Amino acid sequence: MAATGSDPGTGAKAYYVSTPIYYVNDAPHLGHAYTTVAGDVLTRWHRQRGEKVWFLTGTDEHGQKIMRTAEANGVSPREWADTLVADAWKPLWQHLDIANDDFIRTTEKRHTDRVREFFQALHDKGEIYPGGYEGPYCVGCEEYKVPGELLDGEGGAKLCPIHKRPVELLKEENYFFRLSDYGPRLLEHYEANPGFIQPESARNEVINFVRQGLTDLSISRSTFDWGIPVPWDTRHVIYVWVDALLNYATAVGFGADQERFESIFPADVHLVGKDILRFHAVIWPAMLMANGLPLPGKVAANGWLLVGGEKMSKSNLTGIKPQDLTSHFGVDAYRWYFLRAIAFGQDGSFSWEDFQVRYTSELANDYGNLASRVAAMIGKYFDGALPEPGEAGEAERSLHEALATAVTEADRRIGDELDFQGGIAAVFDFIKRVNGYLTAQEPWKVAKDTSEPARARLATILYTAAESLRAIAVLLHPVMPTTSRALWDSLGADEALGDLAAQRVGEAARWGQLPPTTPITKGAPLFPRLEE
Repeated sequence: MAATGSDPGTGAKAYYVSTPIYYVNDAPHLGHAYTTVAGDVLTRWHRQRGEKVWFLTGTDEHGQKIMRTAEANGVSPREWADTLVADAWKPLWQHLDIANDDFIRTTEKRHTDRVREFFQALHDKGEIYPGGYEGPYCVGCEEYKVPGELLDGEGGAKLCPIHKRPVELLKEENYFFRLSDYGPRLLEHYEANPGFIQPESARNEVINFVRQGLTDLSISRSTFDWGIPVPWDTRHVIYVWVDALLNYATAVGFGADQERFESIFPADVHLVGKDILRFHAVIWPAMLMANGLPLPGKVAANGWLLVGGEKMSKSNLTGIKPQDLTSHFGVDAYRWYFLRAIAFGQDGSFSWEDFQVRYTSELANDYGNLASRVAAMIGKYFDGALPEPGEAGEAERSLHEALATAVTEADRRIGDELDFQGGIAAVFDFIKRVNGYLTAQEPWKVAKDTSEPARARLATILYTAAESLRAIAVLLHPVMPTTSRALWDSLGADEALGDLAAQRVGEAARWGQLPPTTPITKGAPLFPRLEE
């Protein structure tokens, strides 16, 4: 999980993307990986635009849920968190080729010290006051629930709508943040920045919630001690959610390195699950307003991954390990599938059968087979050396235009709109066009004619196909880095054009980059046939 970016330092602000920091009550499942892969693809895309980038992920290690999980396993909360991070979370991000620039843990001193300073400042400004609270509390969500949103369970029990487990009636003396003061300012910000919350359905939900009137937020807990102590009253610990939200600031130098902080903060995009949207779109910006800090550019809520109609989670027993899928389909296919099959921001159902069908039709047949047969034909007809093309005809010019369209469309959809599905589809539409071009031009038939005009035509066809693959490798590198590098090597492009990661998306459609005589080699299939 080594970072591929470098610390932005001074100069232009970095394009800063964060995932949620994930609870370490258990090992990660597909839902965690979905958001993290999306963040990785987004930041790799912006790196290939030539931008400074900062990509943050990490783990949320305080709170009652972690404490109870650790107790149930006979260890301290810190021991539990250390083990899970070292044995499950960091290894999975390495396995999935996640190129994050930092990994923040909320138990680190660089975080805990700064959180205390942040809340001391709020307290000194009169934004925090003592009070009491009683209400239904979900330990799984680490959140007080509004009675009206609870579900009816057996024996009159009230259930959390997310975890489907009974809530607890909690009463304690707490400190409160004056969240209710910030409703009008939040609504003003939403109206002035219509893209602040995405998708539109999530924006509408948040606006309706804030319009109903905000209540002040309990920001401390006194019934357990696994958390960051409130600096002016150590009988309390800071509420795990407001502790966790501050990771987006503490990880990039808040209170410790102002120059670095200003070169990265605020986040351009917070990627979050829709079940934690209110924390990020209401509480977090209000806290920043209260301390005079700039607000993030965008909070983008992805939908839920569903299995049998249920949200994928450990508590609902629908958690599936990513390794269950990567061991069969491979890591790159895994990264591709969820962003290709599910519209980001919408709920989507996962099925093994759908994955199998898409892998075979789009990856193995359309893409992998195209790469194999182009390399094979150049090997057969030109001894593995990329031929010098002749003059482009109408078919070639049409393909050049299709590539330009694919690059523009993919760049807009992935880089600007977070429409991963649409951006990937644009690239695969181009792949289909290249396949169609070869089918129409029939180079295997042209090769039977040994005349000079036919030989020149064959060279043009195969050069056109190879150049198309060169652009495809660049466009798919953020999504499928390993297979893209394999294709890049097969095209001899590393030697001819340099490292794939250094290629710019905006230059991908510039035709004629691969020099003639470049050695083309046919490697192993990019997407091998699957075992049943």
